[in-house]
Amino acid sequence: MPDLPTPQDAAEAVLFTECWDAVLSYADLCTAGSTAATQLATEAFALGMREARTDGGGTAKGVGRRAPRLPVIPLLLTAVRTTAAAWETAGQGHRLDPDLRLWLNSDKAARYTGPPLQRPIALRGLRDMQEHDADLLWLAEVEALPLSVVARRLGLDPAHLPEELAQVRGLFRDRSHRNHLDTPMAPQCRSYARLLDAVTRASSADTPADLSRHLATCVQCAEAAACLRLHGGGLPGALAGGVIGWGGLAYLERRRRAAEVRLGAGRPETADAGPPNPGAHKARVVRSGLLVTAVLVSLLALAVSMMPAGGSMDDGASLPTDRQPVADPGATVPSPSATSGPAASPTPSAAGSTSAKKNPGPEPQGTTSSAARDDEKPNPATSASATCEVRYELVNQWPDGFQATVTVTTDEALDDWRVAWSFKDGQKVGQMWDASFAQDGSRVTASAADYNRSVRAGADLAFGFLASWQGTNSPAYAFTLNGHSCSKA
Repeated sequence: MPDLPTPQDAAEAVLFTECWDAVLSYADLCTAGSTAATQLATEAFALGMREARTDGGGTAKGVGRRAPRLPVIPLLLTAVRTTAAAWETAGQGHRLDPDLRLWLNSDKAARYTGPPLQRPIALRGLRDMQEHDADLLWLAEVEALPLSVVARRLGLDPAHLPEELAQVRGLFRDRSHRNHLDTPMAPQCRSYARLLDAVTRASSADTPADLSRHLATCVQCAEAAACLRLHGGGLPGALAGGVIGWGGLAYLERRRRAAEVRLGAGRPETADAGPPNPGAHKARVVRSGLLVTAVLVSLLALAVSMMPAGGSMDDGASLPTDRQPVADPGATVPSPSATSGPAASPTPSAAGSTSAKKNPGPEPQGTTSSAARDDEKPNPATSASATCEVRYELVNQWPDGFQATVTVTTDEALDDWRVAWSFKDGQKVGQMWDASFAQDGSRVTASAADYNRSVRAGADLAFGFLASWQGTNSPAYAFTLNGHSCSKA
């Protein structure tokens, strides 16, 4: 007779259903194909749950005070990064995104595994908070969940949640300020520490010119400023970039898009969500993926509950190499008596390199592609000419890169779409979500993903991207939809 599930098994199954889409979303960013993404996510989830069982890896259960630990979702995302690093070391780096491989072998990655006082301010600040407070901050700011959903998940009173969230933001700022002062820094940085604290406290305070120049050249102080400035909407980016590392901003945008898709699909996220979301037309797109994800969740939840409790996720830890690949065509579903690593039936999406990953579930999965298309000729497979209006929004910008979103409103229904534009200043797109892309010189073409090809008349299609720039970053121009010119909103 098989053993009955324990309360810990049930709790981990609940965690799986709440966290799997976040883990898979980041794993998809990190890999060169959807099969590799599913395997990376599965191995990372197992690693993260082993870390959670050991109460943070620093103190044995029941012995003294528990070591500080990240909340569950960032803990699992950190496990994805750790697992990717282990793949690179073990000779499986060809399965990872090429840009991630460069990052893993750079000084930037070393900051996350080096001396604690040299690690990003946001990572240290979040880890120093009470886990319940850190959970609230992450779910509301990074995962972009409605406050009613956050309250239900954490067992809080929705009426008092806005006030509590404001207090938690303040706590994070205090922890970040303390960590900034504790960080070994150059004398010039130390001289600006008090001024930086004062300027970031007030929303109306102007940044002195000398401090502004310093922040433009000092990564350490710029990171601290992002964590200390609670106004202006920069906190989600500071958290995602500082805790996750590579791909943090792209992950942040994906989670925001995922929340929009869930609301548009009619999921009862919240009773007071306001007017209907304009993404409601995406409901039919994600419906088929829900069944696939439900099956995957059930199988992997069973596997998670049977994972061995040994192991740790300490920085630099190696991973077992005898685990069955999750999307291997030969993989089998674990029986109730299985004791090996997790396995699951293959996902319906095919493997690929950096071209067009398919969406394994309702989470919007970003793609990159190097295949060029003639964006000046209408695609006969799509609807006839489309009257369209485009909005190009610069979301964030830093010395050598920027994040932008493109939203196109079409007056006619589309069965497929292709949006193209030009850059004036040599900008290069490096990553895109909710579409695949190709770039030929200054001309960029974004093509629909499998899950958002159909667009109803009068609705929006939207996607985002990260790109590099030097010198000048003029807005994109000459937008077309399926080869037909669009007007700017």
